[in-house]
Amino acid sequence: MRRFRRTTTVRARIVALALAPAVALMALWGFAMVSVTGELRALIRLQGVYVDYGSPVDTAIGQIQIERRMSAAYLGTPRERADPGGLLAQQRRTDRAVARMRHALASGDLGRLTARQRRTLDTMTAATGKLDGLRQEVLERRLTWDGAVTAYSALVEPGFAVESALTALQAGQLARESQTVIELVRVREFVSREDALVAGARAEGGLTDRQYDTLTATIEDRRVFERTYVPDLPAPARARFEQFQRGDLHRSLVRGEDALLRAGPAGSGKAVAADTWRTVTDRAVLRYRELCVAAAKDSAARGRTFAYAELTKAAVVGVAGLAAVALSLWLAVRGARRVSRRLERLRDAADLLSTRQLPDVMRRLSAGEPVDAAAEAPPLAADDVRDDEIGQVGRSFNAARLAAVEAAVTQATLRRGLFAVLLNIARRNQALVHRQLKLVDTLERSTEDPELLRHLFLIDHLTTRMRRHAESLIILSGATPGRRWRGPVPLADVVASAVSEIEAYERVVVPPLPDLGIAADAVADVVHLVAELLENATAFSPPHTEVTIRTGRVGDGFVLEIDDRGLGLDATHREEARRTLTDPDAFDPTRHDRLGLYVVGRLAARHGIGVSLGDSPYGGTTAVVVLPAAVLAEVELVGTAGTGARAIQEAGGPHGGGPGTRGGGGDVGGDGDSGWGGSGGGGGPLPPPTGP
Repeated sequence: MRRFRRTTTVRARIVALALAPAVALMALWGFAMVSVTGELRALIRLQGVYVDYGSPVDTAIGQIQIERRMSAAYLGTPRERADPGGLLAQQRRTDRAVARMRHALASGDLGRLTARQRRTLDTMTAATGKLDGLRQEVLERRLTWDGAVTAYSALVEPGFAVESALTALQAGQLARESQTVIELVRVREFVSREDALVAGARAEGGLTDRQYDTLTATIEDRRVFERTYVPDLPAPARARFEQFQRGDLHRSLVRGEDALLRAGPAGSGKAVAADTWRTVTDRAVLRYRELCVAAAKDSAARGRTFAYAELTKAAVVGVAGLAAVALSLWLAVRGARRVSRRLERLRDAADLLSTRQLPDVMRRLSAGEPVDAAAEAPPLAADDVRDDEIGQVGRSFNAARLAAVEAAVTQATLRRGLFAVLLNIARRNQALVHRQLKLVDTLERSTEDPELLRHLFLIDHLTTRMRRHAESLIILSGATPGRRWRGPVPLADVVASAVSEIEAYERVVVPPLPDLGIAADAVADVVHLVAELLENATAFSPPHTEVTIRTGRVGDGFVLEIDDRGLGLDATHREEARRTLTDPDAFDPTRHDRLGLYVVGRLAARHGIGVSLGDSPYGGTTAVVVLPAAVLAEVELVGTAGTGARAIQEAGGPHGGGPGTRGGGGDVGGDGDSGWGGSGGGGGPLPPPTGP
């Protein structure tokens, strides 16, 4: 999908956009036609489906009903007088009817049936599979006769679902007629059930109260269904039912039912003559079946007529709709082709702006070159800015392009002005700090009071830290600090000066350092870089722990390792720190408040110094600083000192007990003629810086 989006043309996208509603409309039209014609075709096939599948099912149900009656009579007769011959013969007739039903289902075209119709036929087939087990229970007399009636009735019940599914029509009057026919099919079942109950009563000599309640409920159900649903039949079917109700057969059935209702439980077995009742019920069941089949066929015929009429309408509407869709599609494609040509020209202009014009403007602005916004954003051709919608887009594009270039110019000018203001403030702060350092140094030289001298040393230390923060602001502004030295400075004094610029300097352990110097143009930056790393190490480790400096030569350079005993960095923060150190230009100060690493990254990039963070053997973080050969220089030490470790100790370092006297190898960033103190044996006075 992504490859398709990258390679398709503007015209193809516009055409696809125009095609989408047309294709959706065609799909909707096709779905509607299939849905409507599918239902109508089902109506047309309804009568044939009922004949092919409904009739075999109906015949099987009729034989099961007769077997139910004979099973009730067999079970109601005492064992010594019961003859299963008639029942076995009826079971064989039932088997033949069931076999014909199964054959019709297996050999027929089930594709004509709906899913519901297939499910109901499968359920009916499964129900007939229970006949053998039920018959075994009947022949072994493990059921009561009324239990057998209930079991056989459960086998007949799925037949009504088949009748409902095979004669179901669409909504409306046809559906109501179909449902009426389905309910009247149950009337035949009620008559057959009455016959089975009476057969059991006759064989057993009477009914229990529960059995009699079942009989009376069945009689009432038949009468209620007939009174309720016959009036709702269509006129031809209703006339046939009413004619049957006025005939002798129906009156004989009603008289027999009345006699049963009057006889009560004890007399129900003799309430009607056996042969007369059997003849009446058999004929009534057959007549009800004929009436229901005729009514179902009438409904199917009306549905077929209705379906043909609706199919004709659907065909006319479908052809007209297809023609309309085809016309709409042709017009859409034709219009899209015209629009796409103009959009392609507009796209080419936008592509030129984004790939060539704007990048060139941004490059020139970054280089500080003057840019004329109007000249860099020429308007589009007149043909692409006409008064239609695409022309309006072209004019808006012209305005947006000019606004983008003007905004870029304005922002660049604003940034340069802001950096200039910040740099000016930082320079002033730096000058004031230098003046303050000179004043403090003068006071230190003019007093011998130990307590006053101790406080002056504290002020000197705070001022040194202020100078480092002012220089950090200068670096953030894109400039370089002004301090410069005329010659190389010993590495020991550089490290000692870095230690003096942090708050917790007494926690730093400095080893003896080799007779190695730092080039004059890198002294201030190396001091600042090491001080920032030491500040981080002391700030992010417990106050009672030490920060250790380790040194060594590596290849064509020298390495300083700063170990703290803090909690270390997780993977996320370590990766952020690595990016800041290796690519300081990508640092976003709006998302991070730790500017020290950014300053370290800028200073390291300026001199090619390698800085990385790793796990400390003490459990915290190790900052590794690799000083290249270009930063190093040979230096001749002055006096008898020579190690930063002794200078730190004499200045009150980790083993000195607080800021006492200032060693000569201490602050190289002062005014140049003062170190950490005058009474300790330091490295002597350092050459002064040439900057402010």
